[in-house]
Amino acid sequence: MLLAIDCGNTNTVFSIWDGSGFLCTLRTSTHHARTADAYFTWYSTLVKHYGIEAEITDVIISSTVPRVVFNLRVFADRFFGCRPMVVGKPDCALPVQARVDEGTQVGPDRLVNAAGAYDRHGGDLIVVDFGTATTFDVVAADGAYIGGVIAPGVNLSLEALHMAAAALPHVDVTKPQKVIGTNTVDCMQSGVFWGYVGLVSGICTQIRAEYEQPMRVIGTGGLAPLFAQGEMLFDEIEEDLTMHGLTVIHAHNAKG
Repeated sequence: MLLAIDCGNTNTVFSIWDGSGFLCTLRTSTHHARTADAYFTWYSTLVKHYGIEAEITDVIISSTVPRVVFNLRVFADRFFGCRPMVVGKPDCALPVQARVDEGTQVGPDRLVNAAGAYDRHGGDLIVVDFGTATTFDVVAADGAYIGGVIAPGVNLSLEALHMAAAALPHVDVTKPQKVIGTNTVDCMQSGVFWGYVGLVSGICTQIRAEYEQPMRVIGTGGLAPLFAQGEMLFDEIEEDLTMHGLTVIHAHNAKG
């Protein structure tokens, strides 16, 4: 079985793939000092809790935090006896190579999202991922990642607002009942929700105008369903897009 690991700036996700579906998905906070032993203690405890019997034979890793990769490599080698594939490394080929400026290092998560989205929806896509940053990835007709946009993440924006204005509280991200807030919390929630609706809509409109082809918009990330409420922002929501993309890249490398 395949263990797919997606390490983001905030959270790290482990999913076990049996060839036809994910048996389970486990989530922990990203911490560069976490050792291989600590990963295994956490992982094995949860797998046992869920009653899953999985013999891991392969591991694939996507990480936007380079410092954690070493310990994840040790984790795979020590406890599963395999050398993991790492997206972005020369020995981990993509189904279609990215077409960006020479010397540009594209975030592994964006390459994985492109592979996963193309496998499920074909090309000419905009993939909007609500993570620590809000990213917009453009997938060409042949499945190549060809560029995109990076904007501040929703929670990052809220944290910056709170830090810069001490009188403003921490608030949850939610869809407000009306645009005009009548108290501080409502005003902040309205600004964040409708501000990001406008951001996503506006950037997608500009990308479509520049691309000059019909494009579908795929939303992913934890907050994608929230921002899809009552708005025609996305053609599809894919909650497991990144993990699916890891299985696609692993299968591509396994073929050859």
